[in-house]
Amino acid sequence: MSADKAINITLKVWRQKNADAKGALETYKLDGVSTSSSFLEMMDQLNEQLINEGGSPVQFDHDCREGICGSCNMYINGQPHGPASLNTTCQLHMRSFKDGDTIYVEPWRAKAFPVIKDLVVDRSAFDRIQQAGGFVSVNTSGNTQDANAIPIEKDNADMAFDAATCIGCGACVAACKNASASLFVAAKVSQYALLPQGQVEAKDRVLNMVKQAQKEGFGPCSNTGACEVECPKGISLENIARMNREYLAASLSK
Repeated sequence: MSADKAINITLKVWRQKNADAKGALETYKLDGVSTSSSFLEMMDQLNEQLINEGGSPVQFDHDCREGICGSCNMYINGQPHGPASLNTTCQLHMRSFKDGDTIYVEPWRAKAFPVIKDLVVDRSAFDRIQQAGGFVSVNTSGNTQDANAIPIEKDNADMAFDAATCIGCGACVAACKNASASLFVAAKVSQYALLPQGQVEAKDRVLNMVKQAQKEGFGPCSNTGACEVECPKGISLENIARMNREYLAASLSK
Protein backbone atom coordinates (compact mmCIF):
# COMPACT_ATOMS: atom_id res chain seq x y z
CA MET A 1 0.00 0.00 0.00
CA SER A 2 1.34 3.44 -0.89
CA ALA A 3 2.34 5.76 1.95
CA ASP A 4 -0.07 8.47 3.00
CA LYS A 5 0.74 11.89 1.58
CA ALA A 6 -0.96 15.23 1.09
CA ILE A 7 -1.93 16.58 -2.31
CA ASN A 8 -3.28 19.89 -3.57
CA ILE A 9 -6.21 19.77 -5.98
CA THR A 10 -8.59 21.99 -7.90
CA LEU A 11 -12.28 21.14 -7.73
CA LYS A 12 -14.89 22.09 -10.30
CA VAL A 13 -18.14 21.48 -8.42
CA TRP A 14 -21.68 21.86 -9.72
CA ARG A 15 -23.59 24.40 -7.63
CA GLN A 16 -27.34 24.84 -8.02
CA LYS A 17 -29.49 26.57 -5.39
CA ASN A 18 -32.68 24.65 -6.16
CA ALA A 19 -34.50 22.68 -8.83
CA ASP A 20 -35.60 25.81 -10.66
CA ALA A 21 -32.30 27.69 -10.53
CA LYS A 22 -29.69 27.64 -13.25
CA GLY A 23 -26.63 25.75 -12.05
CA ALA A 24 -22.96 26.21 -12.90
CA LEU A 25 -19.54 24.80 -12.08
CA GLU A 26 -17.70 26.65 -9.32
CA THR A 27 -13.93 26.40 -8.84
CA TYR A 28 -12.34 25.67 -5.48
CA LYS A 29 -8.72 25.14 -4.45
CA LEU A 30 -8.18 22.54 -1.75
CA ASP A 31 -4.75 21.99 -0.21
CA GLY A 32 -3.42 19.30 2.09
CA VAL A 33 -5.80 16.52 1.07
CA SER A 34 -4.72 13.18 2.51
CA THR A 35 -4.46 10.44 -0.11
CA SER A 36 -5.80 8.06 2.54
CA SER A 37 -9.04 9.99 2.84
CA SER A 38 -12.15 8.91 0.98
CA PHE A 39 -13.71 11.11 -1.69
CA LEU A 40 -16.54 12.05 0.67
CA GLU A 41 -14.05 12.92 3.41
CA MET A 42 -12.41 15.21 0.89
CA MET A 43 -15.82 16.79 0.24
CA ASP A 44 -16.22 17.23 4.00
CA GLN A 45 -12.86 19.02 4.04
CA LEU A 46 -14.06 21.29 1.24
CA ASN A 47 -17.26 22.10 3.13
CA GLU A 48 -15.33 22.86 6.30
CA GLN A 49 -13.19 25.27 4.30
CA LEU A 50 -16.26 26.90 2.73
CA ILE A 51 -17.96 27.31 6.11
CA ASN A 52 -14.83 28.84 7.65
CA GLU A 53 -14.73 31.29 4.75
CA GLY A 54 -18.38 32.23 5.33
CA GLY A 55 -19.60 30.40 2.24
CA SER A 56 -22.34 27.86 1.65
CA PRO A 57 -21.34 24.17 1.92
CA VAL A 58 -21.87 21.85 -1.03
CA GLN A 59 -24.93 19.67 -0.59
CA PHE A 60 -24.42 15.98 -1.41
CA ASP A 61 -26.10 12.73 -0.50
CA HIS A 62 -24.50 10.15 1.78
CA ASP A 63 -25.51 7.78 4.53
CA CYS A 64 -23.68 4.57 5.41
CA ARG A 65 -20.37 5.43 3.68
CA GLU A 66 -19.78 1.69 3.36
CA GLY A 67 -20.88 1.08 -0.23
CA ILE A 68 -24.24 -0.34 0.84
CA CYS A 69 -26.90 2.36 0.71
CA GLY A 70 -26.25 3.77 -2.78
CA SER A 71 -26.79 7.38 -1.69
CA CYS A 72 -23.42 8.84 -2.69
CA ASN A 73 -24.21 9.35 -6.34
CA MET A 74 -21.82 11.69 -8.16
CA TYR A 75 -20.22 12.08 -11.57
CA ILE A 76 -16.48 12.38 -10.96
CA ASN A 77 -14.56 13.48 -14.04
CA GLY A 78 -17.50 12.32 -16.12
CA GLN A 79 -17.73 8.84 -14.61
CA PRO A 80 -20.47 7.65 -12.25
CA HIS A 81 -18.83 7.09 -8.84
CA GLY A 82 -15.42 7.97 -10.27
CA PRO A 83 -12.50 6.19 -11.95
CA ALA A 84 -12.31 3.02 -9.84
CA SER A 85 -14.41 0.02 -10.86
CA LEU A 86 -16.93 -1.84 -8.70
CA ASN A 87 -17.14 0.83 -6.03
CA THR A 88 -19.37 3.65 -4.89
CA THR A 89 -18.23 7.23 -4.41
CA CYS A 90 -17.77 6.69 -0.67
CA GLN A 91 -15.37 3.81 -1.40
CA LEU A 92 -13.23 5.91 -3.73
CA HIS A 93 -10.03 7.19 -2.10
CA MET A 94 -7.97 10.23 -2.95
CA ARG A 95 -4.98 8.01 -3.76
CA SER A 96 -6.71 7.63 -7.14
CA PHE A 97 -5.74 11.23 -7.91
CA LYS A 98 -2.44 13.07 -8.26
CA ASP A 99 -1.09 16.30 -6.86
CA GLY A 100 -2.27 19.22 -8.99
CA ASP A 101 -5.24 17.33 -10.50
CA THR A 102 -8.42 19.14 -11.49
CA ILE A 103 -11.49 17.10 -10.50
CA TYR A 104 -14.97 17.70 -11.89
CA VAL A 105 -17.84 16.79 -9.55
CA GLU A 106 -21.41 16.84 -10.89
CA PRO A 107 -24.84 15.35 -10.07
CA TRP A 108 -26.52 12.57 -12.06
CA ARG A 109 -27.88 13.85 -15.37
CA ALA A 110 -31.28 12.36 -16.20
CA LYS A 111 -34.78 13.72 -16.71
CA ALA A 112 -36.11 11.24 -14.17
CA PHE A 113 -33.44 12.33 -11.62
CA PRO A 114 -34.05 16.10 -11.29
CA VAL A 115 -31.50 18.10 -9.31
CA ILE A 116 -32.74 19.22 -5.88
CA LYS A 117 -29.66 21.20 -4.87
CA ASP A 118 -25.99 21.08 -5.85
CA LEU A 119 -25.11 17.36 -6.11
CA VAL A 120 -28.39 16.06 -4.66
CA VAL A 121 -30.89 14.57 -7.10
CA ASP A 122 -34.39 13.20 -6.59
CA ARG A 123 -34.21 9.43 -7.10
CA SER A 124 -37.72 8.72 -5.82
CA ALA A 125 -38.56 7.40 -9.31
CA PHE A 126 -36.70 4.22 -8.29
CA ASP A 127 -38.91 3.95 -5.21
CA ARG A 128 -42.05 4.17 -7.32
CA ILE A 129 -40.76 1.49 -9.69
CA GLN A 130 -40.07 -0.77 -6.72
CA GLN A 131 -43.50 -0.08 -5.27
CA ALA A 132 -45.10 -0.98 -8.61
CA GLY A 133 -44.07 -4.62 -8.29
CA GLY A 134 -40.78 -5.22 -6.54
CA PHE A 135 -42.23 -7.22 -3.69
CA VAL A 136 -43.86 -10.53 -2.77
CA SER A 137 -47.31 -10.36 -1.18
CA VAL A 138 -47.57 -12.04 2.19
CA ASN A 139 -50.00 -14.92 2.65
CA THR A 140 -51.55 -14.51 6.09
CA SER A 141 -53.94 -17.46 5.86
CA GLY A 142 -52.03 -19.47 8.42
CA ASN A 143 -51.37 -22.21 5.87
CA THR A 144 -48.13 -20.78 4.58
CA GLN A 145 -45.09 -22.84 3.75
CA ASP A 146 -41.80 -22.00 5.43
CA ALA A 147 -39.66 -20.31 2.77
CA ASN A 148 -36.60 -22.14 4.05
CA ALA A 149 -38.32 -25.43 3.26
CA ILE A 150 -38.81 -24.62 -0.44
CA PRO A 151 -36.09 -26.28 -2.55
CA ILE A 152 -34.30 -23.92 -4.94
CA GLU A 153 -31.63 -24.85 -7.47
CA LYS A 154 -28.30 -23.39 -6.40
CA ASP A 155 -27.67 -21.75 -9.77
CA ASN A 156 -31.00 -19.93 -9.53
CA ALA A 157 -30.37 -18.96 -5.92
CA ASP A 158 -26.94 -17.59 -6.80
CA MET A 159 -28.30 -15.57 -9.71
CA ALA A 160 -31.14 -14.23 -7.55
CA PHE A 161 -28.69 -13.14 -4.86
CA ASP A 162 -26.45 -11.52 -7.49
CA ALA A 163 -29.41 -9.51 -8.79
CA ALA A 164 -30.44 -8.59 -5.26
CA THR A 165 -27.08 -6.90 -4.63
CA CYS A 166 -28.36 -3.89 -6.63
CA ILE A 167 -28.33 -0.91 -4.25
CA GLY A 168 -30.39 1.40 -6.46
CA CYS A 169 -27.72 4.10 -6.69
CA GLY A 170 -28.64 5.09 -10.23
CA ALA A 171 -25.16 4.71 -11.77
CA CYS A 172 -26.73 2.63 -14.55
CA VAL A 173 -28.99 5.54 -15.48
CA ALA A 174 -26.13 8.03 -15.25
CA ALA A 175 -23.89 5.90 -17.49
CA CYS A 176 -26.53 5.23 -20.14
CA LYS A 177 -26.72 7.53 -23.16
CA ASN A 178 -30.50 7.03 -23.07
CA ALA A 179 -30.78 7.46 -19.27
CA SER A 180 -32.32 4.01 -19.16
CA ALA A 181 -33.23 2.33 -15.88
CA SER A 182 -33.32 -1.11 -17.50
CA LEU A 183 -30.51 -2.59 -15.39
CA PHE A 184 -32.13 -1.45 -12.16
CA VAL A 185 -35.58 -2.72 -13.17
CA ALA A 186 -34.10 -5.96 -14.50
CA ALA A 187 -32.24 -6.61 -11.26
CA LYS A 188 -35.40 -6.13 -9.21
CA VAL A 189 -37.43 -8.32 -11.59
CA SER A 190 -34.76 -11.04 -11.69
CA GLN A 191 -34.34 -11.46 -7.97
CA TYR A 192 -37.98 -12.57 -7.80
CA ALA A 193 -38.33 -14.24 -11.20
CA LEU A 194 -35.62 -16.74 -10.29
CA LEU A 195 -37.28 -17.83 -7.04
CA PRO A 196 -40.48 -19.87 -6.56
CA GLN A 197 -41.80 -17.33 -4.06
CA GLY A 198 -41.93 -14.73 -6.81
CA GLN A 199 -43.86 -16.74 -9.37
CA VAL A 200 -47.40 -15.94 -8.21
CA GLU A 201 -47.12 -12.27 -9.17
CA ALA A 202 -44.43 -12.64 -11.84
CA LYS A 203 -46.50 -11.46 -14.82
CA ASP A 204 -48.02 -8.45 -13.12
CA ARG A 205 -44.69 -7.57 -11.56
CA VAL A 206 -42.69 -7.21 -14.76
CA LEU A 207 -45.51 -5.46 -16.62
CA ASN A 208 -46.10 -2.96 -13.82
CA MET A 209 -42.43 -2.21 -13.15
CA VAL A 210 -41.55 -1.67 -16.82
CA LYS A 211 -44.65 0.48 -17.27
CA GLN A 212 -43.72 2.61 -14.25
CA ALA A 213 -40.15 3.06 -15.51
CA GLN A 214 -41.50 4.35 -18.81
CA LYS A 215 -43.92 6.64 -16.96
CA GLU A 216 -41.06 8.11 -14.94
CA GLY A 217 -39.30 9.19 -18.13
CA PHE A 218 -36.38 6.78 -18.26
CA GLY A 219 -35.14 6.03 -21.76
CA PRO A 220 -35.02 2.70 -23.62
CA CYS A 221 -32.16 0.20 -23.46
CA SER A 222 -29.95 0.00 -26.55
CA ASN A 223 -27.58 -2.71 -25.21
CA THR A 224 -24.55 -0.45 -25.11
CA GLY A 225 -23.40 -2.09 -21.89
CA ALA A 226 -22.20 1.06 -20.11
CA CYS A 227 -24.57 0.32 -17.23
CA GLU A 228 -22.87 -2.98 -16.38
CA VAL A 229 -19.41 -1.41 -16.64
CA GLU A 230 -20.27 1.43 -14.24
CA CYS A 231 -22.47 -0.55 -11.82
CA PRO A 232 -20.69 -0.61 -8.43
CA LYS A 233 -22.10 -4.07 -7.76
CA GLY A 234 -21.38 -5.53 -11.20
CA ILE A 235 -25.01 -6.34 -12.03
CA SER A 236 -24.97 -8.34 -15.29
CA LEU A 237 -26.70 -7.44 -18.56
CA GLU A 238 -28.09 -10.98 -18.47
CA ASN A 239 -30.71 -9.61 -16.12
CA ILE A 240 -31.99 -7.27 -18.84
CA ALA A 241 -32.32 -10.23 -21.21
CA ARG A 242 -34.26 -12.10 -18.52
CA MET A 243 -36.53 -9.10 -17.92
CA ASN A 244 -37.24 -8.85 -21.66
CA ARG A 245 -38.17 -12.53 -21.79
CA GLU A 246 -40.39 -12.16 -18.74
CA TYR A 247 -42.02 -9.06 -20.21
CA LEU A 248 -42.70 -10.69 -23.59
CA ALA A 249 -44.19 -13.79 -21.98
CA ALA A 250 -46.36 -11.71 -19.67
CA SER A 251 -47.54 -9.48 -22.53
CA LEU A 252 -48.55 -12.43 -24.68
CA SER A 253 -50.51 -14.05 -21.86
CA LYS A 254 -52.55 -10.98 -21.03
